[in-house]
Amino acid sequence: MGNSATDGFRIFPHHLKLEVQTALVADIRERLTVAPLYRPVTPGGKPMSVEMSNLGPLGWCTGPEGYRYQDRHPETGNPWPDIPPLLLDLWSGLGDPDVPPDACLVNVYGPGSRMGLHQDRDEADFRFPVVSVSLGDTGIFRIGGLNRTDPTRSIRLASGDVCVLGGPSRLAHHGIDRILPGSSRLWPEGGRLNLTLRRAGSARC
Repeated sequence: MGNSATDGFRIFPHHLKLEVQTALVADIRERLTVAPLYRPVTPGGKPMSVEMSNLGPLGWCTGPEGYRYQDRHPETGNPWPDIPPLLLDLWSGLGDPDVPPDACLVNVYGPGSRMGLHQDRDEADFRFPVVSVSLGDTGIFRIGGLNRTDPTRSIRLASGDVCVLGGPSRLAHHGIDRILPGSSRLWPEGGRLNLTLRRAGSARC
């Protein structure tokens, strides 16, 4: 697309085989019994269309206090569950082999859910990439540039696809326009499960 801001954006179609996807979904569902999904609100008080939870030492949250990372579930007050080993291995191979992720954002998209164009910029060090795993229904992913008004392109992310935002693309605007309901039966309730691995804190943490 001629936009250097997308340099470093990599897609790995069908990276996770079906049996791995199934095992990963089981791992996530088990952890969600400890850190249940909830519907967050923006700092302006608007409910988001996705349900959310987190795994790892830190979890991304939003609310009247603003966008932030914290070490506990905002509704239960309990620490977040650990990140499954399979995801840690994935990060080591595609993200950073030396510094592990300390946050895994769990987003569940229902039939009408979407995510507007945004940048992931609440982390301490942008040298570390964002590794995103798609499970369940296909999502129409949109990626642009460093400015919200830059040209964008759309990409279908199917179950088992993995994408990495690193290098200049680390701060590219991106979002989900919509999902394609019924395109997968992997997530039992229907919908799309997105797992986003990040290094939120300093590498010295």
